[in-house]
Formats: sequence, C-alpha cells, structure tokens
Amino acid sequence: MSSEARAVGGESSVWKQEMEARLALATPQDTVRGLFFLSMLEVVRELADEATVERCLESTGERKFLEFFNYPASMLVRLTFTAGHELSARHGSFDEALRQLGQQAMVDFFASVMGRALMNLPGQDIRHVVSSIQTMYRMSTSYGERKVVWEGPMRGRLLLRRNFIPAPYHEGGLRTTLDKMGAPHVRVTGTQKGLLDSEYEFSWGAPEVPSGGAS
Repeated sequence: MSSEARAVGGESSVWKQEMEARLALATPQDTVRGLFFLSMLEVVRELADEATVERCLESTGERKFLEFFNYPASMLVRLTFTAGHELSARHGSFDEALRQLGQQAMVDFFASVMGRALMNLPGQDIRHVVSSIQTMYRMSTSYGERKVVWEGPMRGRLLLRRNFIPAPYHEGGLRTTLDKMGAPHVRVTGTQKGLLDSEYEFSWGAPEVPSGGAS
C-alpha cells in the first residue's frame, strides 16, 4: 500500500484490501501468543480511548486474551489494521499510526519486568539486544523468518520474511529499541519488499554530514 493511498481521507477501502490480501495467506498453523494482542490493545488505550479499544477488540472476535495462549495470526492482522485505521486521523496517515503503535509497544515492553531484565543482563549491549529480536519472535510466533545482518559495528539490516504486520509498525519498534538502549543519532528505514516480506536498514553513531558541509 502506498503512502498516498494510506493518507487520511484516501485509504477508506485500500487498507481493507491489503488486510484481506494478508489474511488470504494466513494458515491455521500460523499462531501468535496472546501477549501481542494485550500489548496492542493497551497501546491503543494509551493513544486513544476505551471506545476505540472496543472497536479494535470487536475486530478480533474475542473478548479476552491470555498472555501465553496461542491465537490465530489472522486475528492479529485484523487487530493491527483496525487499530491503524482507527488512529490514522490522529497521526496523519495509516503508516504513521502503525509507526506510533510499534514505538509505544516497545516503550511498554522495556518498562515491563521482561524488558527491564533484558536490558540489565550482564554483557548486554546494543548489538546483543538487536540480535535477540530473532529469539524473541521465535518464542512467541509459529511463522516467519527473522535475520539480523551486520554491515558494520553500528550498522545493519533486519530482514523479515513471511511476517503479517506491515513495515511501519516494525520500523517504529526498532527505532525505539535502539533509542532505549542509548544508541545516539538512530536512523531506521523500513521497506516493504513484498506483501509479507520487509527489510529495515538501521544505524547509529555520529550524525551524517551533508555533502558540501563544513569539515
């Protein structure tokens, strides 16, 4: 879905078309832990209100989620797209709404017991935390492939294959992860390579100097 199509006022049906296309590729074997649903609903509550939370909850067909129970990935697709649509007017576009959802989800994660424990593990640095993304997803979903490719001490790419959530959500989450770990001058650019495939170039360190700038 293009950013133009996702702009407020121009995405009333396009977001539904992309959602249905992703749903068509989900199988009964594709599952995800309830913690993802609980987290997203809580983020919607923080960014909007209870009425919005209720509409998002209705989209899943469930009334209650258990943190470590497995639910169909198709339900998370419906929740994510509904939340993005509901919040798009507040944030200017569907993409920006998803980016905000991803950012706030990671803020909440790092404030949790698990997140604080991860940050405080001996020897944990920025590279270790970014690399652990692969393990975290493997423990909580039954589908997809994630790979971190390092291209330098402070530069790399995150590759997601057969992932049902659009790129802006993960872009926001990855940026927040690097920020929370104290990485300076974070840069993250997400690109949707296919309906379920995306890549994220990330780096941190000294700010980039524009060409022709002072030496």
